[in-house]
Amino acid sequence: MFPEKPAPVITGTKRNKPNEDKKITEPFDTFDLAVLGSGPGGYTAAFRAADLGLKVCLIERYPVLGGVCLNVGCIPSKALLHAARVIEETREMRAHGIQFGEPTIDLPQLGGWKDKVVGQLTGGLSGLAKKREVTVVHGNGRFASAHELAVTREGEESEVRVPFSQAIIAAGSQPVTLPDLPDDDRIFDSTGALALKNIPSRMLVIGGGIIGLEMATVYLALGSEVSIVEMSTQLMPGADPDLVKPLAKRLKKQSTGIYLNTRVCAVEADTRELTVKFEGDKAPDSAAYDAVLVAVGRSPNGHRIAAEAAGVSVDDKGFISVDKQQRTNQEHIFAIGDIVGQPMLAHKATHEGKVAAEVAAGLKSGFEARVIPSVAYTDPEVAWVGLTETEATAQGIDYDKGVFPWAASGRALALARSEGFTKLLFDPATQQIIGAG
Repeated sequence: MFPEKPAPVITGTKRNKPNEDKKITEPFDTFDLAVLGSGPGGYTAAFRAADLGLKVCLIERYPVLGGVCLNVGCIPSKALLHAARVIEETREMRAHGIQFGEPTIDLPQLGGWKDKVVGQLTGGLSGLAKKREVTVVHGNGRFASAHELAVTREGEESEVRVPFSQAIIAAGSQPVTLPDLPDDDRIFDSTGALALKNIPSRMLVIGGGIIGLEMATVYLALGSEVSIVEMSTQLMPGADPDLVKPLAKRLKKQSTGIYLNTRVCAVEADTRELTVKFEGDKAPDSAAYDAVLVAVGRSPNGHRIAAEAAGVSVDDKGFISVDKQQRTNQEHIFAIGDIVGQPMLAHKATHEGKVAAEVAAGLKSGFEARVIPSVAYTDPEVAWVGLTETEATAQGIDYDKGVFPWAASGRALALARSEGFTKLLFDPATQQIIGAG
């Protein structure tokens, strides 16, 4: 998906012209701050620290900046979700007297537009890094010691050492894989789904969380028959059931099946199709598909960066614990984003990156995760922030609730999309908002 690029390379150093790329052969001087990972959290941290006067190195495993989010996550998925919404609107307007005809999909052109959007953003990040004289090193980074990172590229024997006074770990996460699945190109994760190699006639999405449902939304619009299987008792576990209900109702009409409280027991592949065996109350014993998307969550990369070499504590799952200033158990090393825990959201990482950079530069800053909203860009979209009703009840927290149905909204009625609502949760004593959805 990405162009080949000699590695490791550096750009925008204070010792070289900002627009130079060169193979690293000489050791670096010590950086004030090294940032491992250039996703939304990492590049925000690097740029903020540079603005505050620190000498910064930014390390990224992809050949371009942006991490998973910009390259194979948030941005390409949102481009395709926009296309999906336009396709659906052309179909929906038939009921209101406007006939477009069935949309035709030019998959290479659609994929090219998606890649162009990604390229514009990643190119913009490169320009911002050069403007701030942030040194960019492309390759896989890991800790060599408490004050040094080693960077290599897959397939390359060369290694460069990056010494630092302080570091921010923004190494992100990767898709969780399921054991015992066949090694078959028709079985893929979200990265494979975004590649748009083809439009399968029959597609199974394993995992009814945000990523799985967003990809289901895209492929339903493109013309696939989509089924969804989820181990929980509802789609989008973690959200209040009433928030998910409008989406679930729409997906039930569009999809060929939604199987809750169900797991996949086995997948058998032959040259014609993939046969999937299920275990669940209302699921079939087996069904045939042309493609299977595995979207069962993401796993933090804490065990992939040799954090122990720096003395940074990582739990069994790969998460790194931090305080409200994003410090790890090593005072000079910070961690942000997916690697520090839920919610695994780009905009959460962005704010954490700002906090970590400011603290590293000697400023007072802090972070509170409860103010970060969760959003699913499905159709209809689902979003919530603060306490959910489920959480409040489980924690024994009293609350009052106000609900506004969109059926009473002129805007929603004019859009012929009145199936949703907005709700606010209040503290009964103070009337302070403690949650919304």
